[in-house]
Amino acid sequence: MLQFEVETTLCAGCGLCADDCPSKIIHMDTGQPAIAAELEERCLRCQHCMAVCPTGAISILGVRPEELQPLPERFPDLKALETLIRGRRSVRHYKDENVDPELLTHLLEVAWQAPTGKNDRQVQLTVVDDREKMAELRAKVMSGIGRLAEKNALPEKLAFYANFARKWEESRTDIVFRGAPHLLIATAPASCATPMADCLIALTTFDLFAQAHGLGTAWVGYANWAIDVLVPEVKQEMGIPADHVFGYCMIFGKPAVQYARTVLHKNPLIHRAPCDGATCGGADLSR
Repeated sequence: MLQFEVETTLCAGCGLCADDCPSKIIHMDTGQPAIAAELEERCLRCQHCMAVCPTGAISILGVRPEELQPLPERFPDLKALETLIRGRRSVRHYKDENVDPELLTHLLEVAWQAPTGKNDRQVQLTVVDDREKMAELRAKVMSGIGRLAEKNALPEKLAFYANFARKWEESRTDIVFRGAPHLLIATAPASCATPMADCLIALTTFDLFAQAHGLGTAWVGYANWAIDVLVPEVKQEMGIPADHVFGYCMIFGKPAVQYARTVLHKNPLIHRAPCDGATCGGADLSR
């Protein structure tokens, strides 16, 4: 049930909602927006109609415009946003402290607003929200890797994990999780339109928003392979459904290092696709 409602006293009949509807199911036959019952199942639940309405006349899915944040004419300062993108670092040194629970909940809720294919919105964000829980997980994963190393059962391409297990056994050096107090794993049902992309977009959103709040983050392939490939029983223990595609792992927490400046990666790989008679269906576009 869409619960598509229009406050007639506010509606200006501009038709912006109908024009912007991706599924084209909103009609203006009476001068005000409406959706035929037989078309409701085609709704993507994107809420574009409510977001685009200049007068706040539309409610949908039980959400009312007064619950939403009004958008300014421009988003955050462009220079500040550029600095955030250029200045975020992969942090590998963390304080042995928990992130404030309220802040962590806020970060996760915002990250979950990230776009998904067909607006499936089924990304599960599995978080280790306490450093003591993280210590238990770390010990369990490293123990599992150690057992595989002892049996020479590590996959050939991941045989180097034997050294990680040895370092952990000898000095509790954590190369896999870098001693981070928290871990975030994004997964999504394989039945989604774009499960892997959905997970990566959600983690990217979390990454930037967390760093904007002064936290450190890092995308960690070592942790990814350790949990998804080497010690997969941990996924079930963490409550990750068996039918989920494993997106990626991200460690995060309060950084024990502060960076003073951005870096500069030169020579960006930018390719401008050609479009001429030979590449655009044979049409002559030169005139």
